[in-house]
Formats: sequence, structure tokens, C-alpha cells
Amino acid sequence: MAISQAMVTSFKKALLDGEMDFSSNTSQTCKFALCISPATLGAPTTAYSKTTEVTGTGYTAGGNTLTVVAPTTSGTTAFLDFANTTWATATITARGALIYQSGGTNPAVAVLDFGADKTSTAGDFTIQFPTADASNAIIRIA
Repeated sequence: MAISQAMVTSFKKALLDGEMDFSSNTSQTCKFALCISPATLGAPTTAYSKTTEVTGTGYTAGGNTLTVVAPTTSGTTAFLDFANTTWATATITARGALIYQSGGTNPAVAVLDFGADKTSTAGDFTIQFPTADASNAIIRIA
């Protein structure tokens, strides 16, 4: 049982099939769900499941809705990023997270591994996404 950081395989196929559109399809809402350490998440993950999601004060199942930073390109790399997200006054411990699109089958986009448990106690639990550029954005296709 482990969390392995990856852009999930089913997301890559969904892009090729035209099922994911981060620019013009406003009906697709991206979410960020926090997960506990017994979670088994990685490239084979296909959808959000609340089975290994964190619980705690200030956290709602399904996670936070993400604000998409419009997809763009630089050189030969296309990239997508999100605005930072925070759970205010939260008491939670998370080992990783799943980015997914809410609705339908809740298809997975990417798995994040925090490298260790991260905890907040009656404080803000903030996810700070990397710089939105071709070298650092959270979703990059080169």
C-alpha cells in the first residue's frame, strides 16, 4: 500500500479521446481530495473514492474545488496548473491527494505524494501549487 505520484493513465487516454477539456467545458469541475497514508494511489487510479480520504474538522468529503489556471504552452510543452487551495481552521493529517473531475464517474487526473504525513491542528492546511510554467506546473505534457 502506497501513494505514488503520477499523472494517471486513464487521464492521458481521456485527453486523447477528447473527454477532458480544461479551457472551454465549464461543466467539468476539478476537485482536490486529501488522502491518508494507507491509500493505494498511483498511475492505475481511475476515479475518486472516499475510501481512503481524510476526515477531520474543517474538511468535507470530496475535497476543495480547484480554480484552473488556463492551459497554455511554452516551447514544446503544454501545461495546466491550479490556484492554491486552503482548508481553514482545519484539524487533519494527509499523506497525499487526488486531483479529479467532479461529476459522472469522478475521473482521476493526478495523484500527489506529499512524501510524509502533513498535519494541521486548528489551523490552515494549504496546498501551494508550483509555478505555472513549462518546467514546474503540476500538469505538464512535453
